[in-house]
Amino acid sequence: MPIVTPPTVVQNAMDAFIAKFFINQPQREHLANDLTGLMICPNKTVTGMTSEQPNASDPSCLNRFMTEVDWDAQKLNEERIKWLQNFDDMKFHERGIIALDDVLLEKSGKYIKDSGTFWDHSDSRYMHAQDLIIINYVHPTSRKHYPLEFRRFKKEEQCQWTSEEFKKMTELSLELIDWCHEKGVLGTFTFDSFYSSAEILNHIHSLKNADGTSRGYVADLKFNRKIAFRGVEQQVVEFAKTIPPEDRKQVTSSDGTKQWCLSVCVKMSNVGHKVRIVILWRHKNDAEPRKILVTNRIHWNAERIVETYRGRWTGTETFHRDGKQELGLGDCQLRDGEGQTRHTYLVFLAYSLLMRELDKTSVSGWASVKLTTIGEGCRAMLRESVSAMISWVVEELDAVRNVGRYATKKLQDILRRLGLTAAK
Repeated sequence: MPIVTPPTVVQNAMDAFIAKFFINQPQREHLANDLTGLMICPNKTVTGMTSEQPNASDPSCLNRFMTEVDWDAQKLNEERIKWLQNFDDMKFHERGIIALDDVLLEKSGKYIKDSGTFWDHSDSRYMHAQDLIIINYVHPTSRKHYPLEFRRFKKEEQCQWTSEEFKKMTELSLELIDWCHEKGVLGTFTFDSFYSSAEILNHIHSLKNADGTSRGYVADLKFNRKIAFRGVEQQVVEFAKTIPPEDRKQVTSSDGTKQWCLSVCVKMSNVGHKVRIVILWRHKNDAEPRKILVTNRIHWNAERIVETYRGRWTGTETFHRDGKQELGLGDCQLRDGEGQTRHTYLVFLAYSLLMRELDKTSVSGWASVKLTTIGEGCRAMLRESVSAMISWVVEELDAVRNVGRYATKKLQDILRRLGLTAAK
């Protein structure tokens, strides 16, 4: 469907804080067209997005904008986060949740920067992909969430071929944690068992809040991790088996889910501070626990620990799904590393703009309905674009009646603008 003008959400954001990062109007138009394409176009590659927008220039121009033109994507990303702090339902909060996880983005091009062969646990297969570690923020009351920053992981053998410094997943994760701490992102870090190494847990605990207390974390724990309780060291799953059903307490999550738990302070091997673990069983008499959580917030009760960890899914899996399905997070096929980086940051921006529009107390005029999901936001923008196109066509056809013998040429111009005839 021909898109004749960027949607209201994009135009408002351009006016609010985006336009000042670009030195001329063509660059601003490229940025607006890219954001529009990510939200609306079915094909979110450079070629796909420009083919859907007749007012866009040749695909090679957008390609150069993404790979060669001098603009700072990281500064734009930081400005996006700064802009979000203006809204009570999205700004940083001391009870916020900072979720860390990685995601595989399948790629078709074999020479795309930092792509390689990775094992996809969800599909149980190898794929040619990029592996992005992304850190996200979840607001504690509105539950609105958005990505903050990311790092691309590259395998050691790839780094040897390209003479680049190899960084382990742990190193990249620590970089993201430090980035959040330095930027003043408030809240508790949360992640699954892949990241709950002693190195990461100790590092977070070493970071200090403004009041001198340690930064907090809530993490999933592998069942084979060693703990010490009352002088006895054993695997945490073996300790769980010693807990009789009568010692397990019921815990209810905010969505009504009921589980059974035991919460106790222990010491962990190679972890330099005391921790609290929460052992969770689906049913009171289950022999095996379903999950074990660990936190350095030893004064928290089980309900708060569980609720904080639940934010990990909201902050990571939801963005991974919507980013891929709705906004083309993995669709960029540019070989250039800078182009790939800029594409990721623009997906972050598009996601944040749409998240800002969800669950508003009053319906935005352009949306016509209350929006509750990113997909609904994209479809509402598509409806707005259809309406804008029809209005434009009606206005142009009305003008045809006033051009006399030039009417045929005017009609041809309209069709070319809509991308319905070949450009001349």
